[in-house]
Amino acid sequence: MSMSSRDLRAGAAVCALAVGLVSCAKKNQVVQGECRPMNGADVCVWSENAGSAVVAFGATIPVRSIENAPLDAPMVWPPVSAATIPLSEAVTAATGFRVVTFYFEAHGHPPAPFMVPHFDFHFNTIAASEIDAIDCADSSKATQLPGTYQLPDVAIPGMGTLIGLCVPKMGMHALPAADLSATAPFRQSMVMGYYHGASIFVEPMIARATLLERRSFDLDVPAVAGLPSGVHHPTHFRAEYDSTAQSYRFVFTGMTP
Repeated sequence: MSMSSRDLRAGAAVCALAVGLVSCAKKNQVVQGECRPMNGADVCVWSENAGSAVVAFGATIPVRSIENAPLDAPMVWPPVSAATIPLSEAVTAATGFRVVTFYFEAHGHPPAPFMVPHFDFHFNTIAASEIDAIDCADSSKATQLPGTYQLPDVAIPGMGTLIGLCVPKMGMHALPAADLSATAPFRQSMVMGYYHGASIFVEPMIARATLLERRSFDLDVPAVAGLPSGVHHPTHFRAEYDSTAQSYRFVFTGMTP
């Protein structure tokens, strides 16, 4: 069967487009960052770059670090991070996010839906020294929260009331209203962190049972008003399970301009 010159030109154009797309895809490079041990396995941070632009960033969490989390660990106040990892200079320059702090809440915590073993994965826009200095003495709350979010005051037996669910060495925790009023134990939630009235972290809070299901899932990150200069929030989070590596790849994408 013969082909016309027009067909040949069309075919060439399609091939050129395909080659171009493959070439563009190859430009994206995953740059590994630092690692820290957590419950007997190394958790690591990374970024994905298209040329000099950071298009995604996140962390790799081995399932072994989830399985080995000590369910009989005594409650410590304030909570102590299971791992603290600095993000790369490139990620900080592009997004404003500086350090990741991981916590395991073996017994959960109030409000009632969160009284199950779970992990707090804090991606912070302030330095580790600033996180360590948070003492919750400043009870001023953010004046503009994402539309469906609340900063609750939570009574903790033996500790009093946490204004804005403020935890020393973490900050205040804003949660979706639907999650706060749920009657069933939570599975995963996107928490927004504040202190001194300003946004300081984004936190996928995930039940241990959810992670042990070894399934990928997605969470949207709400728009935050009044971000500090140089901070560009992601708009989407994906926990991507890799059955070969037996690990999750936590991916933040869609950074705001």
